[in-house]
Amino acid sequence: MQSDNPLSRRNFLKSSLVAGTAGVMGGIPLLSSCSTSKTKKSEEHQLPLLREQAPDGTVIKAGLIGCGGRGTGAAIDFLNAGPNLQIVALGDVFKDKLDACRDVLKKEKNVDVPDENCFIGFDSYQKVMDAGIDVVLLCTPPHFRPTHVEAAVEARKHIFMEKPIAVDPMGVRKVLASVKRAQSMNLNIVSGTIRRSQKDYMETRRRVLNGEIGDITGAHIIRNGGALWFRTRKPEWSDMEYMLKNWVNFCWLSGDHITEQFIHEIDVMNWYLGEYPVKASGWGGRQRRVTGDQYDFFSIDYLYENGMRTHCAARQIDGCSNGKVEQINCTNGYADAAGKLYDLKGNMIWEYPTPEENDNQSEWKVTNPYVQEHINLVTAIRTGDTINDGEDQAYSSLVAIMGRVAAYTGKDVTWDEILNSGLRLGPEVYDMGPVESIGETIPVAGVPHKE
Repeated sequence: MQSDNPLSRRNFLKSSLVAGTAGVMGGIPLLSSCSTSKTKKSEEHQLPLLREQAPDGTVIKAGLIGCGGRGTGAAIDFLNAGPNLQIVALGDVFKDKLDACRDVLKKEKNVDVPDENCFIGFDSYQKVMDAGIDVVLLCTPPHFRPTHVEAAVEARKHIFMEKPIAVDPMGVRKVLASVKRAQSMNLNIVSGTIRRSQKDYMETRRRVLNGEIGDITGAHIIRNGGALWFRTRKPEWSDMEYMLKNWVNFCWLSGDHITEQFIHEIDVMNWYLGEYPVKASGWGGRQRRVTGDQYDFFSIDYLYENGMRTHCAARQIDGCSNGKVEQINCTNGYADAAGKLYDLKGNMIWEYPTPEENDNQSEWKVTNPYVQEHINLVTAIRTGDTINDGEDQAYSSLVAIMGRVAAYTGKDVTWDEILNSGLRLGPEVYDMGPVESIGETIPVAGVPHKE
């Protein structure tokens, strides 16, 4: 495992030339600005119907790829989404992860996945696709998501894909190509950025977009929390085994925490604004992490075409003040995206009417959004009303990647640069052995200060 840093500004700009000036990947034109148009004032936003359970129908069989904690949780969420739903195949690189998932499914849902439908190895995703499934749940470390999404569309499977959908611009473009193809095939895709499926968030956004506190002028987005888990390397582990077992601490596998975790809040910002930044300026660093090559904190300034700015910052360090801010600033007030509106003096003028915990009859009840995602997916499959949020999630991933590159390099990064960059993270070959050219070197912005 070497210590070269492929994320320097020089390498990033050099790799940006790979995509070429035509700006095309897989036959899809790459946009120089956002794909989402701003909402017209004359359009009155309505809250869509959110079912508490998917409608009944013929059995839908799902396969899970990535059997860790989040994957196991997604499998249970899928089973809880409605009647006649089955998990029939599992795939993972590690047998212990797969076995633990099988045990949880048996204990909590009385689901037995047969031995012949349990697959181990880097090619297990292909075997799950061939196991007679209708839906695939993609829950591996996000580095592998673009390849798995492409394979799922090729196999004509409906998709649930955990966030983020890629760790680099090459991966984002690969997903965009797959999403476009899935649309032409009427395949359903639902992504794991849960706020777009959460009723209190949806109602708050509806009110803001309908002008209750004026026009949007910017946003202030913060997520500060404790450090995530890590694994200390054992002597018997190869480079690849160590990195996979410690994946949340390696940028090529997770995209760093600005992409892997903070994407939830960045996606909320994009969801409100309906457009993407033209430039990112960022900074960050590392003080406490003990493994991997990632930062502990980020602070990103995003600039938009009309001059609007948003600020996004995230930290993962134990023993600090923690909190989350999803503030959308407007001409006549500001919103807490989780369910409150304020005037410019800071007086709360509306709050989401959250019902009592045991009140299951209220129209304002908020279904667990992790389950709601799967309710929406299964409902779309059974009603024929196709849904596909893949493009939105691809661009939210790209906004996060844009901020990460700006912080790592200490240089401004434009939308056109990041969208057309040839930057790809990770090895070319996957096996449980040495991993060349990827070490635990921490990115350092700028150049050394000299006397």
